Amino acid sequence: MGHAGMAAAAVRYLRSADAPPVAALARPALRCVGEDERAPVPQAEFRRVLGNFASGVAVVTAPATASDPQATADAPQGAAPAGFACQSFSSLSLDPPLVAFMVGRTSTTWPRIARAGVFCVNVLSAGQGELCRAFAVSGADKFAGVTYDAAPVSGSPRLAGTLAWIDCTIHAVHTGGDHLIVVGRVDALGASEGDEAPLLFHKGRFL
Repeated sequence: MGHAGMAAAAVRYLRSADAPPVAALARPALRCVGEDERAPVPQAEFRRVLGNFASGVAVVTAPATASDPQATADAPQGAAPAGFACQSFSSLSLDPPLVAFMVGRTSTTWPRIARAGVFCVNVLSAGQGELCRAFAVSGADKFAGVTYDAAPVSGSPRLAGTLAWIDCTIHAVHTGGDHLIVVGRVDALGASEGDEAPLLFHKGRFL
């Protein structure tokens, strides 16, 4: 049984009459580190150790909107759609179908995605390292020369040659330190029929 099958079985069990009641856990007390306390982990060490965790790479995109600051009278939908390279994408829930990604609170792309209210996650293949780098820069037309069509529900750019795409509506946004945790409800999705490997990021480089 795969991960999806196990998750579905767990959902069925928890909904059955035989499942014991689940008591809510007490919410942990939260507090800030005081100025006289040592920071728990140096940032450089945090980056070094966490870099050992290999992650997949995706590009999160959203359509341009009329309320986008880049919109003009000649281009009411904005100069270009929005998009950024993302290493922190994950599936979250099977029922309902939810996914999540994390984005820095200082990101200039995130407000454009938030205004759109929708997004598409494009899971990159092993040969799309340069495409990822193009979407990792700031201040450039990231879609210049990029082939894409519109995702079926949101209209977000669906990039050509990717392993999979997940078309979503923003479901919730939570704070997480210097990042935001964005939860999306999946409206449509699909995957390529080939067997190409995914693009991975490990210790500061693509694999």
